[in-house]
Parts: sequence; structure tokens; C-alpha cells
Amino acid sequence: MEPTIENIQELRTKFFHKLEEEHGHSKSNYFHSQDMARIMNSDDWLQRFLVHHDNDMKDALNMLWETCQWRKDNKVNDITEQDLNMDYLEDGSMFVHNRDKDGKLLFIFKCKKHVKGQKDFDELKRCVLYWFERVERTEKCAMITIFFDMQDTGLSNMDLEYTKYLIGLCKSYYPNFLNYILIFEMPWVLNATFKVIRAWLPAKGVQKIRFLDKKSLKEYVDPDQALISWGGNDDYEFKFVPEMIDSYNWRLDDNKKKVHFADGSPLVEGAPSDFGDSKTENNLLNSSHIRVIHPEYVIFNSGHASEMSGTIRLINISTSILTYKIKTTSPEKFRVRPTLGVLKVNGSTTINVVVQPGFTSSSIIRDKFLIMSFLIDVQSPTQSELSEMWKSVDVKKISQHRLKCSLASHSTQNGVAYNMPSQSNAFESDTDQKISQLITAINHITQFNENIKSEVLYISSLEKIIIILIILLGIAIYVIYTKLPVLDSLQYSVGHCVGDSTTTNEAYKLD
Repeated sequence: MEPTIENIQELRTKFFHKLEEEHGHSKSNYFHSQDMARIMNSDDWLQRFLVHHDNDMKDALNMLWETCQWRKDNKVNDITEQDLNMDYLEDGSMFVHNRDKDGKLLFIFKCKKHVKGQKDFDELKRCVLYWFERVERTEKCAMITIFFDMQDTGLSNMDLEYTKYLIGLCKSYYPNFLNYILIFEMPWVLNATFKVIRAWLPAKGVQKIRFLDKKSLKEYVDPDQALISWGGNDDYEFKFVPEMIDSYNWRLDDNKKKVHFADGSPLVEGAPSDFGDSKTENNLLNSSHIRVIHPEYVIFNSGHASEMSGTIRLINISTSILTYKIKTTSPEKFRVRPTLGVLKVNGSTTINVVVQPGFTSSSIIRDKFLIMSFLIDVQSPTQSELSEMWKSVDVKKISQHRLKCSLASHSTQNGVAYNMPSQSNAFESDTDQKISQLITAINHITQFNENIKSEVLYISSLEKIIIILIILLGIAIYVIYTKLPVLDSLQYSVGHCVGDSTTTNEAYKLD
């Protein structure tokens, strides 16, 4: 039975009553502010706890409390791409793409790309949390389907600790989150392992498991939503696309308000429906429409009253009028003017970016900006016309340019101060990243080589055994066929001797 509005309100009231009793003096900031806002304003989130426990108010309250405590202790709300191991995000071992027949997103685990013990487990867990939270932000508390693609997997790919962690998340901290657990083409050698995993799942979780092959997959995933390797029609190849979001503000109310700057202009709309898996052909690092003066960075310098500010200088290098829009990963940190506008042919503009009070230089260094643009035919569109154009534009027509945040290093020449980005840090970071990627590639090659050696050794041993068996079988056949004439003659001789003996005895008796 679905929880009623009264049930949801009762859970909310009991939570705040418990908070008042246990942490009265610090109740306002005991849990993370975003989680507190969700409890206050999001009926959908509270409803999930009630559904998860079949409307048992006590169990739902306990789980809600423990979830908030866990999210606080693990800093779940603060996980960003910049804090994660990008190799883990970009290797394609886990990603979100397409939907099942119920319209739920598929969270895909390519099991053959995970080898137990090769990755730092704590980093791996944070990557899983990142994807869970990213799905939550996009789907607004909707359910997902976990898809284990087990093609070409073996015992080395089976990580019980990793699997137990995934189950624990859905069981304890992400209530009513799973639509299905689809296990695709599981090798028979792993049957015993999955009996162990099944025991960890609650009864509801066991009912959601489906073991599928290419024939039965279409019962749960339409062919157009299934990859070619699954027997479907989608030729998608994974490529990680960074998330551009409105700083988690969807969590703050159920009306999905947009973030606004001081001038009242909206920053962003909702995230695209195909987040993380965009197939946009023009989704490039450099826009084909706009030239940016500093193509890599938004450079911030300290201004008056310790105010940090920077600029983005844009020039229209296309042969048509274009419209542009600015997005950022952390809109609560920045005041951007303007965020939306039009550039005529060869026209230019300067976007002013000011860091809001309360944020330090270290807190913005990992933030990013996204410049989006597309060509238009209207000479001087109004703001409402521009907004309508952005809502209806084909995403394939949009060009993108990403900018990192950088702090200026001041140098003086002839009495004039020049602001230049701190390139040494960028260079070191880029070098470290390349070294890390090289080490990862070497590890992958080494593991691949070891796997090949093991397989060759196994095949070689198997061939030797087969050859020995064939030789033994040949010897056995040879012995059987060569002994048959001997046996026949022996049998004849024995029979003849017995016959002669009988005749002699009979003769003896007659005498």
C-alpha cells in the first residue's frame, strides 16, 4: 500500500522530534544541510523509506536517521568528479546508459573490466557513490535497474566484497532504489558464487533478480535500448562525460526551482536526459562557433575588499549570429553576468564572474564552466525568444567549450601587473595524470599478459593430457586386436586337449 500524505508528514515530524530530543542545541547543523532540506521539502524521498519498510513507521524512521548519519560520516553530498580517481570513471567498468522497459535508467557494470584487488577499494566505493548520487540528481528519486554484464567473465572478475558493498548500499542507505537486478549471461562456473550473494539480499531483493541471455533480454530491455554486444541495436561505445548540474538545487524543493543570480537571470535548466552518455557530435573541448581568449581557464584575481573576480572573453568567429549560455558546476559560488546572450558576426563580449562571499580560492580551484552556443537566424531576439530557442534547440546543434578555474600569479613588467594562470600547477597536474594513466595501462598490459600465459599453460597441459589419453587408447586397442588371435588359438588348443583326454579315458575304460 502506498504511503499517504499523512504517513509522510508523520515520518517528517518524528524525525525532527528525535533531532530536537537528541541534538537540541545543534539540531540545525547536525546533519548535512542538503539532507535536511530534502527531509523538510521532499515528500518523494521520505516516501521511499516508508515503501522500503511497508509503511512501518519505526523502521522507516530508524533507516532515515541512519542514512543521514551515514551520509554525514562519508561526506556523500560533497563527492565530486574532481575528488575521484578519473581512471576508474573512464575505464568503462561502470556507467549509466539507456533504460529498461519500465523506463528506469540502467546502471551497467561491465564485470570483465573489474579484476579483484587491482583497484583501491575505498576509491572504487566513492565512484559507486558518485554514480548513485548522479542518478538521484537526474532522476529525482526514481528507481534504477542494476545491469551486470557478465560476458567473458571468470573467477578473477568476481569480487564478493565489492558486490556485498553494492547490496549494502541498496539495502541500508538507498531505500526502494532498485527496479530490477539484471544478470546477463552469467558463466556457469559462477553459479556457486551467486548462491552466496543471493543469501545477502533481502527477500524483496531476491525477487528482483533476473538471469538473462540474448533471447530473454528483450523481455526487460527493448532492442533499441540494448547494446549490440547484448544482441540489441545500440552501437554505443562508452566515453565518460563530466556532469554539468545546478549544484544539487533540485534537492531543495519539489518545485525544481532554477538557480538565480542577483540580476534575476536563470543559470541553468535541468540536466539533459542522457546525462553521462551524450552522443552529441559537437560536444567538443573547443567550440566551432566561439573563440575564448583564455581557452583553458577562467582566471581569478583578488579585487577590492578581498573579492575574487575573473572574466570570460568571447568572440564570434562563425559566419552567422549565435546565442551563448554559461553554466557552472557550482552556481552557489559564483555571480555571473550575463549568463545568456547573443553575438553578431565578429562580435565579442566579456562575461564577468565574481566569487560569492564566504568561498576561498581553494574551494573554487576545481570548479568548471561550460560555454554553450548555437547559430540562430533572428537578428535581435528578445529574452523570452532566446529562452524558447534554448528549450527547443536540437542538442546536436549545440557547441560546447569547457573552462577550468585558475588563480592568477602576479608578475610586474615596466610597472604594469600582468595576470597569468599558474601554468606550473596545471603542467604538474597534467604530467601526474599522464604518468598515472601510463602506470594503469602498464598494469593492464601486465595483467593481460599474465592471463594469456595462464591460458596458454592451461591449454598446453590440456593438450598433453589429451595426447596421453589418445596414446593409451591406441595401445589398448592394439593390445585387444593383437591378443584376439592368440586367445582363439588358445581356446582351440584347450578344447582339443580336453577332447583328446576324454577319448583316452573312454578308451581306457573299455580296455
